[in-house]
Amino acid sequence: MAVGTVSGVRDAVEPLSRLRVEPITLDAAALPRYALLTTLRLFAALAASFVFTLVAATAAAKSRRAELVIIPALDILQSVPVLGFMTFTVTAFMGLFPGSRVGVECAAIFAIFTSQAWNMAFSLYQSLRQVPGDLEEVARGFGLSPLRKLLRIEWPFAAPGLVWNAMMSMSGGWFFVVASEAISVGHTQVMLPGIGSWLAVAIDRRDLGAVALAVAAMAIVILLYDQLVFRPVIAWADRFRVEQTASGDPPRSWVFDLFRRARLLPALTAPFRGVAALVALAEPAPRLMVQHRRFTTSAAARPLGLRLWTGLVLIAASAAAVYAVRFLGTTLTPADAWTAFGSGLLTLLRVVVLIAIASLIWVPVGVWIGLRPRWTARVQPIAQFLAAFPANVLFPIAVVAIVRWHADPDVWLSPLMVLGTQWYILFNVIAGASAIPNDLLEAHRMFGVRGLLWWRRLILPGIFPYYITGALTASGGSWNASIVAEAVSWGDTHLRARGLGSYIADATAAGDGARVLLGIMVMSVFVIAINRLLFRPLYRIAERRLRLS
Repeated sequence: MAVGTVSGVRDAVEPLSRLRVEPITLDAAALPRYALLTTLRLFAALAASFVFTLVAATAAAKSRRAELVIIPALDILQSVPVLGFMTFTVTAFMGLFPGSRVGVECAAIFAIFTSQAWNMAFSLYQSLRQVPGDLEEVARGFGLSPLRKLLRIEWPFAAPGLVWNAMMSMSGGWFFVVASEAISVGHTQVMLPGIGSWLAVAIDRRDLGAVALAVAAMAIVILLYDQLVFRPVIAWADRFRVEQTASGDPPRSWVFDLFRRARLLPALTAPFRGVAALVALAEPAPRLMVQHRRFTTSAAARPLGLRLWTGLVLIAASAAAVYAVRFLGTTLTPADAWTAFGSGLLTLLRVVVLIAIASLIWVPVGVWIGLRPRWTARVQPIAQFLAAFPANVLFPIAVVAIVRWHADPDVWLSPLMVLGTQWYILFNVIAGASAIPNDLLEAHRMFGVRGLLWWRRLILPGIFPYYITGALTASGGSWNASIVAEAVSWGDTHLRARGLGSYIADATAAGDGARVLLGIMVMSVFVIAINRLLFRPLYRIAERRLRLS
């Protein structure tokens, strides 16, 4: 693994001209190298998403003023499609590293980051706002400082849900890997070696055998990192479940058991223990049974730097919005705005219908899996693979079927939108069901609570905060996926479904920056309106009435 990582990093610093000299080949011998490069990009983006999540989500959950800036920003960012980011970032990254492949690699990693970070941030934010009251009492009783409370109680409590969303983020990166590696923005055409570019070339050449090889390589890679990375992390995070009785069948991992028995592990974790020791020295010692202290959240008590930073962000956002409106006003007409808005209404209809259908299907399935740890271990890699399945792989089936039976693309291309986003609901429901304390399950079992009463009194309240996070990110992901699903191609055959996704995809392919910007702004308005009018009130209900206390 280390040798492969070094090789991938060495390839990334090559001159950009090398990509033109060595075009993408469909030789099976090159596929392992392509799979390695794609996996390295996915994990680099996941690491960046993890750091971003810890900083942004924690700030939003702990500071009301920061929340007023960060949460609307997350609403906007999750609504901006991958192609929308790439339209404006590819040239910028290539300008930072002229003539080097590093710039294109950074653009690809950043594009994958935009498909991973937002649901992780929403998951951590939701968990930090749902910390049980008894844990809050423990923190106050032991006089824990805000930093100790965050490190000892709040982040550990949020760990199980964050792990499941990290798995979903990894699969979300796979879903957009073709757009991230086969970069096509206006006159800029770059193909990075990877499974995404392999799929793009195979689809363009109508090579079903090459598509099948790419899917097989994806399956192998997903199985490997499930066993070597995510399964051990799930087994480790299970210790942070909030319950008074031990779980009867906790998740297990042979890699995690191997690490715990390894003598080399203490040496590898020594730097992290050193950082923890420095934090402990920097913090005042906790005092037992101190009087409850209320940390004021008034504007006067907040750090001056935070207030200045918030003001600068608001000023910059307002200036950007004014500039964008003026730019669009000089290049487009009101008819263009009405066209984009009408396209957005069509995509909105698809999103609402598909999220409702996905919820009816996957909520019961997720509850069944989450309450059975043995089945969770079996289903986990399968769900990761299905969630990672790029919509592009199904283009041949969709195009051939629609053309052969003269079906309506406006209807039959719609399922491709939810192909990769429905799993946000499943993964979050599994995380919510597995987080229900075992003592509550036992109490309901002893009193014979079954059927609809069991769902109403225990399961639905228990999974509700997690489901809201899953539905919110699935909604935003569906808008993002519309860019891929509403404009599909198989060789020389091109199909379009009327909607905002195809509007932005066509504008991106033509290099029409004004219409790309207009489409992104319209999509952001729709997503923010849905989040503000629907999901935010549901979040507040979960915080006030459905916390474990």
